[in-house]
Amino acid sequence: MSKYLVTGGAGYVGSVVAAHLLAAGHQVTVLDDLSTGFTDGVPEGAEFLEGRIQHAGKWLDRSYDGVLHFAACSQVGESVANPEKYWRNNVGGTIELLRAMRVAGVRTLVFSSTAAVYGEPATTPITEDAATAPTNPYGASKLAVDHMITGECNALGLAAVSLRYFNVAGASGAQGERHDPESHLIPIVLQVAQGRRESISVYGTDYPTPDGTCVRDYIHVDDLAEAHLLALASATAGEHLICNLGNGNGFSVREVVETARRVTGHPIPETPAARRPGDPAVLVASADRARERLGWRPSRADLATIIGDAWAFAQQHAEQAQQAQRTREDSK
Repeated sequence: MSKYLVTGGAGYVGSVVAAHLLAAGHQVTVLDDLSTGFTDGVPEGAEFLEGRIQHAGKWLDRSYDGVLHFAACSQVGESVANPEKYWRNNVGGTIELLRAMRVAGVRTLVFSSTAAVYGEPATTPITEDAATAPTNPYGASKLAVDHMITGECNALGLAAVSLRYFNVAGASGAQGERHDPESHLIPIVLQVAQGRRESISVYGTDYPTPDGTCVRDYIHVDDLAEAHLLALASATAGEHLICNLGNGNGFSVREVVETARRVTGHPIPETPAARRPGDPAVLVASADRARERLGWRPSRADLATIIGDAWAFAQQHAEQAQQAQRTREDSK
């Protein structure tokens, strides 16, 4: 059994990875400031510390075998409007986390990175050798952290793996997406199915794709979590391994909406809208390196499975919210 610190472990992906670590028999401590995470997202059996990654040195010591780092601001639009927040938290916070690891002698790191570091790639599927040209401060901040980690590995022998996610979706039991505001396609489509939105806006219907809408690579959050455990086992002292995580298959916006209609049994109206600036027609990952170096094989690549799990979580969460509202009303 090993002991791991999971920063941002009360959020969507961090909480699922924490649950997978616990299921594998590891000891888990979650560090989260709850700015976007939820206390009920921390899986049962994990120790919870409420705090910022800038203060990780208060708790990190030699008893930890490694750190899995998810804590970050992650809204693209917000990063454009408030870039300082992203440099201060994503970059400045990671500087302090790396310093705390150095002082404590914790020498293994798995970093939650993003496909946003590639910007608008010239070719697809995207490999790790593609040019990195982020188009917003969020992607730029994640790329800066990758550069920092590379330097730490080269200079001080850190064993690190950066996992660059494409479109994470689905749910894992009690852990699922509940961002506020929500900006991801699948949960927004499901909000329409629940009656929380009138329709789904389809931004661009004239792209050079089979149905005219954007194509994206979706990966189930449980498959993503399994990659993190494999990354821990593959981390090598002095090496910074970077792997893309995606299914290697793309689904269009219209395919997502149509699949959601079948899964939920709801009509889900569409509203055509103008293209958004900077939206590439196709973004699909090459995950060959993750297969070769980590031994990773996603097993939940079917879009109906991804949406079905997300729908089950959305329904469960809605029922819990309604029950909580009834309890508040009864207590008045």
